[in-house]
Amino acid sequence: MHAKARRSARRRTAVAGALVAVVVAGFAVRLVDIQVVNAQEHLDNRAAYSGIASTQTLYGTRGSIVDANGAVLASSTMQYAAQFNPQNVKDLTREDEDGEEHVVTWEESAAAIGEIVGMSGEDIEKIVSDALATDPDSEYAPLGRNLSTEQYRKILALGLPYIHFEPVQSRAYPYGAVAGNLLGFVGTNGTPLAGYESAQNACLEAENGSLSYQQGSDGLIIPGTETTKAPVDGGTLQLTIDADLQWYMQQMIAEETQNQGAQSGAVMVVEVATGAVRAAAEYPTVDPNDFGASKEDDRYSRIFSRTFEPGSTFKAITAATLLDQGAVTPSSSVTASGFETFPNGARVGDSFSHGTFNYTLTGALIDSSNVALSKFGELVPDETRYEYLQKFGVGTPTDIGFPGEESGLIYPPDQWGPQGHYATTFGQAFTTTMPQVVNAYQTIANGGVREPLHIVESCTTADGEVEKPELSDPERVVSEDAADTTIRLLENVATQGTLADQVAVDGYRIGIKTGTAQKSDGKGGYKAGVYFTSIVGVVPADDPEYIVMVTLDEPTRVTSSAATAPALQKAMTQVVKNYRVMPSETTEEPLPKFAE
Repeated sequence: MHAKARRSARRRTAVAGALVAVVVAGFAVRLVDIQVVNAQEHLDNRAAYSGIASTQTLYGTRGSIVDANGAVLASSTMQYAAQFNPQNVKDLTREDEDGEEHVVTWEESAAAIGEIVGMSGEDIEKIVSDALATDPDSEYAPLGRNLSTEQYRKILALGLPYIHFEPVQSRAYPYGAVAGNLLGFVGTNGTPLAGYESAQNACLEAENGSLSYQQGSDGLIIPGTETTKAPVDGGTLQLTIDADLQWYMQQMIAEETQNQGAQSGAVMVVEVATGAVRAAAEYPTVDPNDFGASKEDDRYSRIFSRTFEPGSTFKAITAATLLDQGAVTPSSSVTASGFETFPNGARVGDSFSHGTFNYTLTGALIDSSNVALSKFGELVPDETRYEYLQKFGVGTPTDIGFPGEESGLIYPPDQWGPQGHYATTFGQAFTTTMPQVVNAYQTIANGGVREPLHIVESCTTADGEVEKPELSDPERVVSEDAADTTIRLLENVATQGTLADQVAVDGYRIGIKTGTAQKSDGKGGYKAGVYFTSIVGVVPADDPEYIVMVTLDEPTRVTSSAATAPALQKAMTQVVKNYRVMPSETTEEPLPKFAE
């Protein structure tokens, strides 16, 4: 061939090759665009027009609640219920990687399912055949209710159109009724209904995810089409409660409530330095595992929802106010009879008959004299006492943040009237809650500084972030000297009062004050012969670490606050054991009860 002809042939070949290369490159670019760059868009478009997109919800697990030491008080597990539709069970036609069709028999699918759930293929087939034998038109045959998320995902990957799933989230409370009044409970659908399950739902609630994919006509998931949005589990809620101490207190208060024939009983333990609530037990209470077994009134917490006139426990608050104002000393005195009518017409009586005594402030607290406290209380203006009662927390909910927590009620001084002018000095004419009384004593025991009471320690989110609750700033209410002197007065109540032997804790100096509050009849008066009784203890009195309070509603065996003494003694004994509190090494001379 002529040279010129050969060059022309090579040129044509080169041009043809270049054209082929351009075409191939164009196809490659387009392929990358379709399968990589805009793959999701094309999948979405296909889903929109072909109707073969599927989405499965991936459920997150509700967070756990733990005590101060990490013991699990409430936890959840996510499982799945799976069932067949027997009408749709059949052999399926599949395409292999080469596009060749083949049949996957029901027997093969049953064997694959059985391997995942730990059953034989024959047993899986029998589930369906039994359902059809019972009812040829049956559309339901249960595979199981306790499949794990892993099993759920594996069965889902088989692409079997005749299996359906439902999530089953199970909430468990390993300690049973322990702290049930605080934890609350959830409904069968997982909705939080009470307690911290409800109040801290933002911490505990999980965020569901999803699994989206495309299916071929044979029901199989198309490779590369899966898109997963991972679920986010709920956080871990840590409480300040000590589960072991809470367990003991619940057993003890249940026994004492029944022994005293009371309608209900409660006990709280608070750490003085921090305001952390270590136990808040009551009877009757609820087991969150079976809350329907409890009466409706017992499914919640009376500790936070019940208000009452605190009675004589607040005589210590009056004493602290007077001491802080410099109006009295422990040896200051007034004369007081068992019953007196005051110049403004108010009538005040003590709980026992007696002649005229020359009471010191110490003696007025020891004998819990309403008359004497009325006279001491007049040494500062009503407006001043009102301000101190507010600073001690009366009329304001605590930082505990429990659902339904009441604030109590106190009127301004211009609404006290003649009787309220005196009654407010000995804990009547206003109402409080149990946590408020405990917080007032925590303030005195903490050198006059009020720490916010709290039960929520923290929330640890799924990604490990620790969130602390927002609490009020500590507040000085009375001077350290006034607080310390009030504790000494309470110690003399414990050692010189009528309950000295019943409340003594071997090896420890303690301080106490009782309260026997009348109960409103709802008509502006009081019920006859029934009382809401309480007692507050400080241990140890020489270096206060814990406040313990016990209440009994309408005890019948002993109707006065003496009914609470055995429970307080048991509770304080357990507290010093539980926390290995060092015994007291010092003593104090008793203060005089009467002035000379």
